[in-house]
Amino acid sequence: MQNKHIEHIEDSILTGDLSAIETLYNPQNVSVKMDGSPAIVWGTNPANGKFFVGTKAVFNKKKIRIAHSHDEIDQYYDDEVAEILHTCFKYLPRTEQVYQGDFIGWGNGTKFGQNVITYEFREFVTQKLIIAPHTFYYDCYDKKDLREMTAFPLIQIFDNHPKIKWVQPSVDRVHINDVLVPKINTDAIKFLDDATAKVCKQIINAFVREGKPLTDELLTEIFGCVHLANLYQMVIEMKEEFIDSLIITDAPDAYINGMKVKQEGFVISDEYGEMTKIVDREIFSVANFNQRKRWAS
Repeated sequence: MQNKHIEHIEDSILTGDLSAIETLYNPQNVSVKMDGSPAIVWGTNPANGKFFVGTKAVFNKKKIRIAHSHDEIDQYYDDEVAEILHTCFKYLPRTEQVYQGDFIGWGNGTKFGQNVITYEFREFVTQKLIIAPHTFYYDCYDKKDLREMTAFPLIQIFDNHPKIKWVQPSVDRVHINDVLVPKINTDAIKFLDDATAKVCKQIINAFVREGKPLTDELLTEIFGCVHLANLYQMVIEMKEEFIDSLIITDAPDAYINGMKVKQEGFVISDEYGEMTKIVDREIFSVANFNQRKRWAS
C-alpha cells in the first residue's frame, strides 16, 4: 500500500470489505503501534540518490518538504521539529532504503511522552534520540517519487546505535487451537457506499471524542441498519479478544494518566502488506482526541 491513513478494523467493514477480519485471524505480521510524534521519514531519495530526513510532509501532494541538508531542514521546518530533524540528519545511519518511525523523545532518562502515552523504560536511556521505526518503503515499479513508493510493515531489527535508542517491540500470540475465521452471513446487511461510510466514521469519531458509548441503538441510528450495527459490535469483540491474546516483549511500559495500558494499539497486515489498526478506542482514542496536538505534519 502507498502511504495513507490506516483504518480501524471495525470501520473497515462498513462498505462490505471483510478481508480485515480474515487478517485478524491469520495475520502475516503484528506490530506495536507506538504513540510517538512527529513521524520521522529518512533514507535515500529515489529522485536524486541523496540522503534525506523529514516528517510525513515528504509525502505531501504540493508542499513537499524533503530535507537533504541542514540548510534545507531550516528552510522547511522550525522550532523543535527542526531540532529533532537536525539531530536525525546528523546521526541516522545512511541507507539506500526509506524508513519511517515515530519520535518517542530525547534520551537521558527513563520516562518519555510526546502525546497521550507516557513510556517508562526499565533501564536508563543514554542515547540522544529515541525512535520507534515501523515502516519501510519500496520502489516496486522503479518510480522516482517518494509518494509513489509502496509501504510495508518493518520486520528488520536495527543494530544497536550509540546515539539512537531503537524501540522495536516483539509481538507473540497465545496459541489457541482450532480457531477458525467466523463465517458471516451478509445477506441481511445493508453495507454503505464510500461517501456514506466516510460520514459515518466522522460521526463515530465525534461520539468517541465525547466519550459516548457506541451502543447497538446508537450504531443502528448512525448506519440505518441493525444488522450492520451488530456486525460492527461483533468486530469490536473480535478485536478485544485479539488484543487479549497478545504477548509483548522488548517494549517500555505504557501509561495513560497514570494507568498502565497494553500499548497504544497494534497494526496487523496481510500477505500483500495491507495494514489495519487495532486500537482500544474507549481508552486510547478518547484520550488522543482530547489531547492538544503538539506537532504538525
